[in-house]
Amino acid sequence: MSEIDDEFSEQGRAVYEALLSRTGEGAPQPRLEPTRRALDLLGDPQRAFPIIQLAGTNGKTSTSRMIEGILRAYGLRTGLFTSPHLVHFNERIVVDGEPVSNETLVRNWDDIQPYVNMVDLELEEAGEPTLTFFEVLTVLGFAIFADAPIDVAVVEVGMGGEWDSTNVADAQIAVFTPIDLDHTNRLGTTVAEIARTKAGIIKPAATVVTAAQHPDAMAQIVNAAELSEAPVIAQDVDFALTGDVVAVGGQVISVRGRAGEYTDLYLPLYGDHQGQNAAVAIAAVETFLGNGLQRLSTDPLTEGLTEVESPGRLQLVGIEPTILVDAAHNPHGARSLAAALDKYFDFRDVVFVLGVLGDKDAEGILAVLAPLAQRIHLTTSSSSRSVPVDELADRARATVPPGLIHAYDTLEDAIFEARDWANEGESRLVVVTGSVVLAGEAIELAEENGWKE
Repeated sequence: MSEIDDEFSEQGRAVYEALLSRTGEGAPQPRLEPTRRALDLLGDPQRAFPIIQLAGTNGKTSTSRMIEGILRAYGLRTGLFTSPHLVHFNERIVVDGEPVSNETLVRNWDDIQPYVNMVDLELEEAGEPTLTFFEVLTVLGFAIFADAPIDVAVVEVGMGGEWDSTNVADAQIAVFTPIDLDHTNRLGTTVAEIARTKAGIIKPAATVVTAAQHPDAMAQIVNAAELSEAPVIAQDVDFALTGDVVAVGGQVISVRGRAGEYTDLYLPLYGDHQGQNAAVAIAAVETFLGNGLQRLSTDPLTEGLTEVESPGRLQLVGIEPTILVDAAHNPHGARSLAAALDKYFDFRDVVFVLGVLGDKDAEGILAVLAPLAQRIHLTTSSSSRSVPVDELADRARATVPPGLIHAYDTLEDAIFEARDWANEGESRLVVVTGSVVLAGEAIELAEENGWKE
Protein backbone atom coordinates (compact mmCIF):
# COMPACT_ATOMS: atom_id res chain seq x y z
CA MET A 1 0.00 0.00 0.00
CA SER A 2 1.32 3.46 -0.83
CA GLU A 3 1.80 5.76 2.12
CA ILE A 4 -1.01 8.19 2.88
CA ASP A 5 0.40 11.27 4.55
CA ASP A 6 -1.42 11.51 7.85
CA GLU A 7 -0.60 10.50 11.40
CA PHE A 8 -2.31 7.12 11.03
CA SER A 9 -0.39 5.98 7.94
CA GLU A 10 1.74 3.48 9.82
CA GLN A 11 -1.26 2.02 11.63
CA GLY A 12 -3.21 1.86 8.38
CA ARG A 13 -0.36 -0.05 6.78
CA ALA A 14 -0.33 -2.38 9.77
CA VAL A 15 -4.00 -3.22 9.17
CA TYR A 16 -3.28 -4.05 5.53
CA GLU A 17 -0.29 -6.20 6.45
CA ALA A 18 -2.40 -8.05 9.02
CA LEU A 19 -4.89 -8.86 6.27
CA LEU A 20 -2.10 -9.88 3.89
CA SER A 21 -0.91 -12.45 6.41
CA ARG A 22 -4.11 -14.39 5.73
CA THR A 23 -5.00 -16.59 2.76
CA GLY A 24 -5.05 -14.29 -0.26
CA GLU A 25 -7.79 -13.32 -2.66
CA GLY A 26 -6.54 -15.71 -5.29
CA ALA A 27 -7.57 -18.67 -3.13
CA PRO A 28 -10.97 -17.83 -1.62
CA GLN A 29 -12.81 -20.35 0.51
CA PRO A 30 -16.19 -21.37 -1.03
CA ARG A 31 -18.14 -20.74 2.17
CA LEU A 32 -20.27 -18.12 3.93
CA GLU A 33 -20.70 -19.33 7.50
CA PRO A 34 -17.44 -17.97 8.99
CA THR A 35 -18.11 -14.47 7.65
CA ARG A 36 -21.70 -14.71 8.81
CA ARG A 37 -20.52 -15.82 12.25
CA ALA A 38 -18.15 -12.85 12.61
CA LEU A 39 -20.85 -10.41 11.56
CA ASP A 40 -23.33 -12.03 13.95
CA LEU A 41 -20.91 -11.43 16.82
CA LEU A 42 -20.70 -7.78 15.74
CA GLY A 43 -24.49 -7.39 15.72
CA ASP A 44 -25.03 -7.88 11.97
CA PRO A 45 -23.86 -4.46 10.72
CA GLN A 46 -24.73 -5.47 7.14
CA ARG A 47 -28.41 -5.25 8.10
CA ALA A 48 -28.14 -1.57 9.05
CA PHE A 49 -28.57 -0.25 5.49
CA PRO A 50 -30.03 -1.31 2.12
CA ILE A 51 -27.60 -2.87 -0.35
CA ILE A 52 -27.15 -2.85 -4.12
CA GLN A 53 -24.88 -5.78 -4.99
CA LEU A 54 -23.04 -6.30 -8.28
CA ALA A 55 -21.70 -9.46 -9.87
CA GLY A 56 -20.31 -10.09 -13.35
CA THR A 57 -17.09 -10.65 -15.25
CA ASN A 58 -16.27 -7.12 -16.43
CA GLY A 59 -17.58 -3.66 -15.64
CA LYS A 60 -18.46 -4.24 -11.99
CA THR A 61 -16.28 -1.50 -10.54
CA SER A 62 -17.15 1.11 -13.18
CA THR A 63 -20.87 0.40 -12.84
CA SER A 64 -20.60 0.43 -9.06
CA ARG A 65 -18.96 3.85 -9.17
CA MET A 66 -21.67 5.19 -11.45
CA ILE A 67 -24.47 3.91 -9.20
CA GLU A 68 -22.77 5.31 -6.11
CA GLY A 69 -22.13 8.67 -7.77
CA ILE A 70 -25.74 9.11 -8.86
CA LEU A 71 -27.10 8.12 -5.44
CA ARG A 72 -24.70 10.52 -3.73
CA ALA A 73 -25.78 13.31 -6.08
CA TYR A 74 -29.32 12.64 -4.83
CA GLY A 75 -28.13 13.51 -1.32
CA LEU A 76 -27.77 9.99 0.03
CA ARG A 77 -24.80 9.11 2.23
CA THR A 78 -23.23 6.20 0.39
CA GLY A 79 -20.86 3.33 1.01
CA LEU A 80 -18.91 1.75 -1.85
CA PHE A 81 -17.10 -1.59 -1.54
CA THR A 82 -14.94 -2.61 -4.51
CA SER A 83 -11.89 -4.76 -5.20
CA PRO A 84 -9.09 -5.01 -5.88
CA HIS A 85 -7.37 -1.69 -5.23
CA LEU A 86 -5.01 -0.08 -7.70
CA VAL A 87 -2.71 1.98 -5.47
CA HIS A 88 -4.08 2.56 -1.96
CA PHE A 89 -5.78 -0.21 0.05
CA ASN A 90 -8.23 2.42 1.32
CA GLU A 91 -9.71 2.66 -2.20
CA ARG A 92 -11.69 -0.50 -1.52
CA ILE A 93 -13.92 1.05 1.16
CA VAL A 94 -15.41 4.44 0.27
CA VAL A 95 -17.79 6.48 2.42
CA ASP A 96 -19.66 9.40 0.88
CA GLY A 97 -17.31 9.55 -2.09
CA GLU A 98 -14.04 9.47 -0.14
CA PRO A 99 -11.75 6.49 0.54
CA VAL A 100 -11.95 5.59 4.20
CA SER A 101 -9.38 7.43 6.30
CA ASN A 102 -6.64 5.54 8.08
CA GLU A 103 -8.09 6.74 11.39
CA THR A 104 -11.46 5.15 10.58
CA LEU A 105 -9.77 2.05 9.20
CA VAL A 106 -7.72 1.52 12.35
CA ARG A 107 -10.57 2.30 14.76
CA ASN A 108 -12.90 -0.19 13.13
CA TRP A 109 -10.13 -2.77 12.82
CA ASP A 110 -9.57 -2.53 16.58
CA ASP A 111 -13.31 -3.02 17.08
CA ILE A 112 -13.63 -6.14 14.93
CA GLN A 113 -10.30 -7.84 15.68
CA PRO A 114 -11.41 -9.61 18.91
CA TYR A 115 -14.38 -11.12 17.08
CA VAL A 116 -12.26 -12.10 14.09
CA ASN A 117 -9.85 -13.83 16.45
CA MET A 118 -12.76 -15.62 18.12
CA VAL A 119 -13.99 -16.99 14.79
CA ASP A 120 -10.43 -17.98 13.84
CA LEU A 121 -10.18 -20.01 17.03
CA GLU A 122 -13.51 -21.71 16.38
CA LEU A 123 -12.40 -22.61 12.85
CA GLU A 124 -9.06 -23.97 14.04
CA GLU A 125 -10.80 -26.14 16.63
CA ALA A 126 -13.05 -27.48 13.87
CA GLY A 127 -10.04 -28.23 11.68
CA GLU A 128 -10.98 -25.59 9.09
CA PRO A 129 -8.92 -22.76 7.57
CA THR A 130 -9.08 -19.47 9.44
CA LEU A 131 -10.77 -16.42 7.96
CA THR A 132 -9.24 -15.34 4.65
CA PHE A 133 -8.11 -11.86 3.55
CA PHE A 134 -11.37 -11.20 1.72
CA GLU A 135 -13.60 -12.62 4.42
CA VAL A 136 -12.08 -10.29 7.01
CA LEU A 137 -12.13 -7.39 4.55
CA THR A 138 -15.87 -7.95 4.05
CA VAL A 139 -16.47 -7.85 7.79
CA LEU A 140 -14.38 -4.70 8.08
CA GLY A 141 -16.22 -2.99 5.22
CA PHE A 142 -19.68 -3.67 6.62
CA ALA A 143 -18.55 -2.54 10.09
CA ILE A 144 -17.22 0.74 8.68
CA PHE A 145 -20.43 1.37 6.75
CA ALA A 146 -22.60 0.79 9.83
CA ASP A 147 -20.32 2.99 11.92
CA ALA A 148 -20.38 5.88 9.39
CA PRO A 149 -23.45 5.53 9.16
CA ILE A 150 -24.60 5.33 5.52
CA ASP A 151 -27.95 5.37 3.76
CA VAL A 152 -27.11 2.74 1.11
CA ALA A 153 -24.19 0.47 0.25
CA VAL A 154 -23.06 -0.42 -3.26
CA VAL A 155 -21.16 -3.70 -2.92
CA GLU A 156 -19.10 -5.39 -5.60
CA VAL A 157 -18.69 -9.16 -5.37
CA GLY A 158 -15.08 -10.32 -5.04
CA MET A 159 -15.29 -13.57 -7.02
CA GLY A 160 -18.31 -15.46 -8.27
CA GLY A 161 -21.34 -14.71 -6.17
CA GLU A 162 -23.01 -17.65 -4.45
CA TRP A 163 -20.19 -18.31 -1.97
CA ASP A 164 -18.46 -14.93 -2.11
CA SER A 165 -18.23 -13.52 1.41
CA THR A 166 -20.17 -10.36 0.44
CA ASN A 167 -23.16 -12.64 -0.16
CA VAL A 168 -23.84 -12.86 3.56
CA ALA A 169 -25.82 -9.67 2.97
CA ASP A 170 -29.29 -9.70 1.45
CA ALA A 171 -29.23 -7.14 -1.33
CA GLN A 172 -32.42 -5.39 -2.37
CA ILE A 173 -31.06 -4.91 -5.90
CA ALA A 174 -28.93 -7.59 -7.59
CA VAL A 175 -27.06 -6.09 -10.56
CA PHE A 176 -25.31 -8.18 -13.21
CA THR A 177 -22.70 -6.75 -15.56
CA PRO A 178 -21.71 -8.84 -18.62
CA ILE A 179 -20.75 -12.42 -17.74
CA ASP A 180 -18.00 -14.21 -19.65
CA LEU A 181 -15.24 -16.73 -19.05
CA ASP A 182 -12.91 -15.85 -16.17
CA HIS A 183 -11.64 -17.62 -13.05
CA THR A 184 -12.49 -20.85 -14.84
CA ASN A 185 -10.43 -22.89 -12.37
CA ARG A 186 -12.87 -21.88 -9.61
CA LEU A 187 -16.15 -20.83 -11.18
CA GLY A 188 -16.58 -23.28 -14.04
CA THR A 189 -15.45 -23.78 -17.61
CA THR A 190 -18.58 -22.57 -19.38
CA VAL A 191 -20.52 -19.30 -19.36
CA ALA A 192 -23.53 -21.17 -17.96
CA GLU A 193 -21.56 -22.58 -15.01
CA ILE A 194 -20.05 -19.20 -14.20
CA ALA A 195 -23.41 -17.46 -14.46
CA ARG A 196 -25.01 -20.06 -12.20
CA THR A 197 -22.51 -19.22 -9.46
CA LYS A 198 -22.88 -15.46 -9.93
CA ALA A 199 -26.68 -15.72 -9.89
CA GLY A 200 -26.39 -16.88 -6.28
CA ILE A 201 -26.59 -13.24 -5.16
CA ILE A 202 -30.30 -13.17 -6.05
CA LYS A 203 -32.36 -13.37 -2.86
CA PRO A 204 -36.10 -13.47 -2.17
CA ALA A 205 -37.68 -9.99 -2.38
CA ALA A 206 -34.78 -8.69 -4.48
CA THR A 207 -35.06 -7.12 -7.92
CA VAL A 208 -32.61 -8.12 -10.64
CA VAL A 209 -31.12 -5.56 -13.03
CA THR A 210 -28.95 -7.11 -15.72
CA ALA A 211 -26.83 -6.00 -18.63
CA ALA A 212 -27.32 -7.71 -21.97
CA GLN A 213 -25.99 -11.25 -21.53
CA HIS A 214 -24.96 -14.32 -23.48
CA PRO A 215 -28.11 -16.49 -23.78
CA ASP A 216 -26.60 -19.16 -21.52
CA ALA A 217 -25.88 -16.59 -18.83
CA MET A 218 -29.31 -15.01 -19.10
CA ALA A 219 -30.96 -18.40 -18.74
CA GLN A 220 -29.18 -18.96 -15.43
CA ILE A 221 -30.07 -15.50 -14.13
CA VAL A 222 -33.72 -15.92 -15.08
CA ASN A 223 -33.87 -19.37 -13.49
CA ALA A 224 -32.37 -18.14 -10.21
CA ALA A 225 -34.70 -15.14 -10.22
CA GLU A 226 -37.74 -17.35 -10.71
CA LEU A 227 -36.73 -19.53 -7.77
CA SER A 228 -36.54 -16.42 -5.58
CA GLU A 229 -39.60 -14.81 -7.16
CA ALA A 230 -37.45 -11.84 -8.11
CA PRO A 231 -38.44 -9.69 -11.09
CA VAL A 232 -35.82 -9.31 -13.83
CA ILE A 233 -35.13 -5.94 -15.44
CA ALA A 234 -33.10 -6.62 -18.59
CA GLN A 235 -31.06 -4.37 -20.85
CA ASP A 236 -32.39 -3.98 -24.39
CA VAL A 237 -35.80 -5.06 -23.12
CA ASP A 238 -36.70 -2.83 -20.18
CA PHE A 239 -34.00 -0.19 -20.71
CA ALA A 240 -31.33 0.52 -23.32
CA LEU A 241 -28.46 2.71 -24.42
CA THR A 242 -29.98 4.62 -27.34
CA GLY A 243 -27.22 7.06 -28.22
CA ASP A 244 -23.44 7.21 -27.89
CA VAL A 245 -21.32 9.97 -29.44
CA VAL A 246 -17.60 10.55 -28.98
CA ALA A 247 -16.86 13.77 -27.06
CA VAL A 248 -13.78 15.48 -25.67
CA GLY A 249 -12.65 13.46 -22.68
CA GLY A 250 -15.33 10.81 -23.03
CA GLN A 251 -18.75 10.51 -24.66
CA VAL A 252 -22.29 11.85 -24.71
CA ILE A 253 -24.93 9.19 -24.20
CA SER A 254 -28.70 8.84 -24.29
CA VAL A 255 -30.56 6.17 -22.34
CA ARG A 256 -34.07 4.81 -22.43
CA GLY A 257 -34.63 4.11 -18.78
CA ARG A 258 -37.38 2.24 -17.03
CA ALA A 259 -39.17 5.49 -16.22
CA GLY A 260 -38.23 7.84 -19.04
CA GLU A 261 -35.75 9.06 -21.61
CA TYR A 262 -32.44 10.64 -20.60
CA THR A 263 -30.63 12.46 -23.38
CA ASP A 264 -27.30 14.22 -23.85
CA LEU A 265 -25.65 12.92 -20.69
CA TYR A 266 -21.91 13.56 -20.56
CA LEU A 267 -19.87 10.58 -19.39
CA PRO A 268 -16.16 11.35 -18.84
CA LEU A 269 -15.07 7.79 -19.65
CA TYR A 270 -13.92 6.18 -22.87
CA GLY A 271 -15.39 3.07 -24.46
CA ASP A 272 -18.79 1.97 -25.71
CA HIS A 273 -18.84 -0.52 -22.85
CA GLN A 274 -18.87 2.40 -20.40
CA GLY A 275 -21.98 3.76 -22.08
CA GLN A 276 -23.59 0.34 -21.62
CA ASN A 277 -22.45 0.32 -17.99
CA ALA A 278 -24.06 3.73 -17.50
CA ALA A 279 -27.38 2.44 -18.86
CA VAL A 280 -27.27 -0.42 -16.31
CA ALA A 281 -26.39 2.02 -13.54
CA ILE A 282 -29.30 4.31 -14.40
CA ALA A 283 -31.74 1.38 -14.42
CA ALA A 284 -30.40 0.20 -11.06
CA VAL A 285 -30.84 3.65 -9.51
CA GLU A 286 -34.35 3.97 -10.97
CA THR A 287 -35.18 0.61 -9.43
CA PHE A 288 -33.73 1.50 -6.04
CA LEU A 289 -35.26 4.96 -5.72
CA GLY A 290 -38.71 4.38 -7.17
CA ASN A 291 -39.05 0.79 -8.30
CA GLY A 292 -38.67 1.99 -11.88
CA LEU A 293 -41.80 4.09 -11.74
CA GLN A 294 -40.28 7.53 -11.18
CA ARG A 295 -38.10 9.35 -13.69
CA LEU A 296 -34.74 10.45 -12.31
CA SER A 297 -34.25 14.18 -11.90
CA THR A 298 -31.94 15.67 -14.50
CA ASP A 299 -29.58 17.61 -12.22
CA PRO A 300 -28.46 14.81 -9.85
CA LEU A 301 -28.27 12.30 -12.71
CA THR A 302 -26.10 14.68 -14.73
CA GLU A 303 -23.94 15.50 -11.72
CA GLY A 304 -23.51 11.86 -10.75
CA LEU A 305 -22.34 10.80 -14.21
CA THR A 306 -20.26 13.89 -14.96
CA GLU A 307 -18.15 13.42 -11.84
CA VAL A 308 -17.67 9.66 -12.12
CA GLU A 309 -14.15 8.31 -12.33
CA SER A 310 -12.96 4.82 -13.19
CA PRO A 311 -9.28 4.55 -12.24
CA GLY A 312 -7.34 2.00 -14.23
CA ARG A 313 -9.88 1.92 -17.05
CA LEU A 314 -8.45 3.68 -20.12
CA GLN A 315 -6.83 6.08 -17.67
CA LEU A 316 -4.46 8.70 -19.08
CA VAL A 317 -1.29 8.60 -16.98
CA GLY A 318 1.26 10.16 -19.33
CA ILE A 319 1.67 12.66 -22.13
CA GLU A 320 4.51 13.09 -24.62
CA PRO A 321 4.16 10.21 -25.23
CA THR A 322 0.56 9.37 -24.43
CA ILE A 323 0.31 6.49 -21.97
CA LEU A 324 -2.97 4.79 -21.13
CA VAL A 325 -3.53 2.24 -18.38
CA ASP A 326 -6.34 -0.28 -18.70
CA ALA A 327 -6.86 -3.14 -16.26
CA ALA A 328 -8.34 -5.51 -18.86
CA HIS A 329 -7.40 -8.96 -17.54
CA ASN A 330 -9.42 -11.34 -19.70
CA PRO A 331 -10.39 -11.60 -23.39
CA HIS A 332 -13.75 -9.87 -22.83
CA GLY A 333 -12.00 -6.88 -21.27
CA ALA A 334 -9.38 -6.92 -24.02
CA ARG A 335 -12.11 -6.75 -26.66
CA SER A 336 -13.61 -3.68 -24.95
CA LEU A 337 -10.16 -2.10 -24.80
CA ALA A 338 -9.51 -2.79 -28.48
CA ALA A 339 -12.87 -1.34 -29.54
CA ALA A 340 -12.27 1.80 -27.47
CA LEU A 341 -8.80 2.34 -28.93
CA ASP A 342 -10.26 2.12 -32.42
CA LYS A 343 -13.16 4.51 -31.78
CA TYR A 344 -11.88 7.05 -29.25
CA PHE A 345 -8.18 7.45 -30.07
CA ASP A 346 -6.40 8.40 -33.26
CA PHE A 347 -2.93 6.85 -33.06
CA ARG A 348 -1.16 5.11 -35.91
CA ASP A 349 1.06 2.79 -33.84
CA VAL A 350 0.51 1.10 -30.48
CA VAL A 351 2.87 -0.63 -28.07
CA PHE A 352 1.26 -2.77 -25.38
CA VAL A 353 3.02 -3.31 -22.07
CA LEU A 354 1.46 -6.55 -20.88
CA GLY A 355 1.63 -8.75 -17.79
CA VAL A 356 -0.95 -11.28 -16.58
CA LEU A 357 -1.69 -13.37 -13.52
CA GLY A 358 -1.42 -17.13 -13.58
CA ASP A 359 -5.14 -17.90 -13.61
CA LYS A 360 -5.86 -15.67 -16.62
CA ASP A 361 -6.21 -16.48 -20.32
CA ALA A 362 -3.03 -14.82 -21.58
CA GLU A 363 -3.37 -16.38 -25.04
CA GLY A 364 -6.91 -15.08 -25.36
CA ILE A 365 -5.86 -11.55 -24.39
CA LEU A 366 -2.93 -11.60 -26.79
CA ALA A 367 -5.08 -12.86 -29.65
CA VAL A 368 -7.32 -9.80 -29.28
CA LEU A 369 -4.58 -7.19 -28.87
CA ALA A 370 -1.89 -8.48 -31.25
CA PRO A 371 -3.63 -7.27 -34.46
CA LEU A 372 -3.50 -3.70 -33.08
CA ALA A 373 0.14 -3.82 -31.98
CA GLN A 374 3.40 -2.76 -33.51
CA ARG A 375 5.18 -4.03 -30.40
CA ILE A 376 4.20 -6.02 -27.29
CA HIS A 377 6.42 -5.55 -24.24
CA LEU A 378 5.89 -8.53 -21.96
CA THR A 379 6.70 -8.16 -18.28
CA THR A 380 5.58 -9.16 -14.80
CA SER A 381 4.10 -7.41 -11.80
CA SER A 382 5.11 -7.69 -8.16
CA SER A 383 2.31 -10.19 -7.50
CA SER A 384 3.41 -13.72 -6.65
CA ARG A 385 0.61 -14.86 -8.98
CA SER A 386 2.06 -13.06 -11.99
CA VAL A 387 3.21 -15.29 -14.86
CA PRO A 388 7.04 -15.20 -15.10
CA VAL A 389 8.10 -13.21 -18.13
CA ASP A 390 10.00 -16.09 -19.79
CA GLU A 391 6.95 -18.35 -19.55
CA LEU A 392 4.69 -15.57 -20.81
CA ALA A 393 7.03 -14.96 -23.75
CA ASP A 394 6.98 -18.66 -24.69
CA ARG A 395 3.18 -18.69 -24.59
CA ALA A 396 3.00 -15.45 -26.58
CA ARG A 397 5.30 -16.68 -29.36
CA ALA A 398 3.01 -19.66 -29.88
CA THR A 399 0.06 -17.29 -30.35
CA VAL A 400 1.26 -14.13 -32.11
CA PRO A 401 3.98 -13.21 -34.62
CA PRO A 402 7.31 -13.50 -32.76
CA GLY A 403 8.54 -10.19 -34.16
CA LEU A 404 6.05 -8.35 -31.96
CA ILE A 405 7.35 -9.83 -28.72
CA HIS A 406 9.90 -8.12 -26.48
CA ALA A 407 10.43 -9.45 -22.94
CA TYR A 408 11.50 -7.39 -19.91
CA ASP A 409 12.19 -8.55 -16.38
CA THR A 410 10.56 -5.52 -14.75
CA LEU A 411 7.64 -3.25 -15.49
CA GLU A 412 9.96 -0.25 -15.19
CA ASP A 413 12.20 -1.54 -17.99
CA ALA A 414 9.23 -2.48 -20.16
CA ILE A 415 7.47 0.85 -19.85
CA PHE A 416 10.60 3.02 -20.17
CA GLU A 417 11.53 1.20 -23.37
CA ALA A 418 7.96 1.64 -24.61
CA ARG A 419 8.14 5.38 -23.92
CA ASP A 420 11.44 5.66 -25.77
CA TRP A 421 10.00 3.80 -28.78
CA ALA A 422 6.89 5.99 -28.78
CA ASN A 423 8.96 9.17 -28.65
CA GLU A 424 11.04 8.07 -31.63
CA GLY A 425 8.08 8.31 -34.01
CA GLU A 426 4.86 10.19 -34.60
CA SER A 427 1.35 9.19 -33.54
CA ARG A 428 2.49 6.44 -31.18
CA LEU A 429 0.60 5.25 -28.10
CA VAL A 430 1.67 3.24 -25.04
CA VAL A 431 -0.98 1.04 -23.39
CA VAL A 432 -0.31 -0.83 -20.14
CA THR A 433 -2.74 -3.69 -19.62
CA GLY A 434 -3.36 -7.34 -18.68
CA SER A 435 -3.58 -7.14 -14.89
CA VAL A 436 -5.09 -4.93 -12.20
CA VAL A 437 -1.85 -5.23 -10.22
CA LEU A 438 0.23 -4.18 -13.21
CA ALA A 439 -2.13 -1.26 -13.85
CA GLY A 440 -1.75 -0.03 -10.28
CA GLU A 441 2.03 -0.25 -10.45
CA ALA A 442 2.07 1.64 -13.76
CA ILE A 443 -0.07 4.41 -12.25
CA GLU A 444 2.37 4.75 -9.34
CA LEU A 445 5.34 4.77 -11.70
CA ALA A 446 3.76 7.51 -13.81
CA GLU A 447 3.03 9.62 -10.74
CA GLU A 448 6.56 9.21 -9.39
CA ASN A 449 8.07 10.33 -12.71
CA GLY A 450 5.61 13.11 -13.45
CA TRP A 451 4.68 11.77 -16.87
CA LYS A 452 1.39 13.68 -16.92
CA GLU A 453 2.87 17.03 -15.98
